[in-house]
Amino acid sequence: MAQKLNSMRLLDRQKIAYSVRQFPDTIHSADGVADYFGLPHHVVYKTLVVLPAKGKPLLVMVAGSRELNLKQLARAVGEKKVQMAAKKDAERLTGLQTGGISALALMHKNFRVFIDRPALELDTVLVSAGKRGVNLELAVPDLIRVTGARPITATDE
Repeated sequence: MAQKLNSMRLLDRQKIAYSVRQFPDTIHSADGVADYFGLPHHVVYKTLVVLPAKGKPLLVMVAGSRELNLKQLARAVGEKKVQMAAKKDAERLTGLQTGGISALALMHKNFRVFIDRPALELDTVLVSAGKRGVNLELAVPDLIRVTGARPITATDE
């Protein structure tokens, strides 16, 4: 069993059921995690750090099988323009390593959190627990409720 991470403590406090999925911390991508567990790529979600022109970064949860459309995202969140944070900036802004960035682990930082609308069609998803090598599987409605994620269309079909 993985050590208790802040994301797990948060879910425990809110009595939200989840399962811990551990994998080699050399895997840094959602698709890699899906392959490791033999899961479809669309059920493992990556958390991307996106920078608006002004203000705090945005956290956007997107299926590993999908690519973020920045113009579509900007429209959906009411921004003129957004850009992906560089790896080093994402790590500096979140305090987490890429491959381990997690909305659940960053609730205390008050980032605006979004989830790509296709997640609403799934019962559960896997998301990072806040540390490379540890994902949590939980029900999509619970993930949305605890993170305050707003469902948006952020990817192309």
